[in-house]
Amino acid sequence: MPRQKREKSGTGIYHVMLRGINRQDIFEDDEDYLRMLDLLRLQTNRSESQGDRPSAFCRIYAFCLMSNHVHLLIGEESASVGDVVKRIGVAYASYFNRKYGRNGHLFQDRFKSEAVNSLEYFVTLLRYIHQNPVKAGLVSNVADYNWSSWQDFDHAGVNAPSICHTASVLNRIPISNLRELVNTPIDDQLGILDIDTDTQPSVSDNDIKSFLFERSGMANPLDIQTLPKEQRNELLQALKEFGGGVRQLSRITGVSYGIIQRI
Repeated sequence: MPRQKREKSGTGIYHVMLRGINRQDIFEDDEDYLRMLDLLRLQTNRSESQGDRPSAFCRIYAFCLMSNHVHLLIGEESASVGDVVKRIGVAYASYFNRKYGRNGHLFQDRFKSEAVNSLEYFVTLLRYIHQNPVKAGLVSNVADYNWSSWQDFDHAGVNAPSICHTASVLNRIPISNLRELVNTPIDDQLGILDIDTDTQPSVSDNDIKSFLFERSGMANPLDIQTLPKEQRNELLQALKEFGGGVRQLSRITGVSYGIIQRI
């Protein structure tokens, strides 16, 4: 069966997750985490030349390195998200295999990704990515974790090496507001791409939106929340039967994961 084509982001921004094959650990010590940070930094600072002017492969807006997976919030620049992730994965796997005397794949064959097409979802992902270590019980506070981009945001404006493009975020959201958002626990049922999300939706987001428009004349999927409960549930059931995944429908319509799961 052919693989489903990745949905194209209208903003060029994607939430990406790289996972160790068979969920194995991909970071064993601090040196490993630091190597991954170096590779992320290379993607934001170097690329093939465009004339005499080199530009970054991508912008990284947020990241979190967990023991067996990596979350990235990436904006495409001179390279596609697929090329960026491939560069990171190949270089890190080569380093890891050489260091630990192993052979073969380190990462799950196909990285997971989702398009980020609204500022609201972008902010939700900023919160979610930085809260990963707290949710996993590794630290009590977001600021206590050493291997996420929150260090970049917390020290923005200080003369310290930064991987993330913090300015574009902080120009919209002051650090005091962002700090409050990031430290407010996020709803577990928002349907965000996660390490435990093993099943991929059978239809694309655009297919869902087209079906919804044809069925109800609804151009904005978020409008489904304004419908009477019975009508809303009937429409969501039709979307599920059409092939929409529960997390996918939650993300597109804004209806909670739990509600859609129970329908």
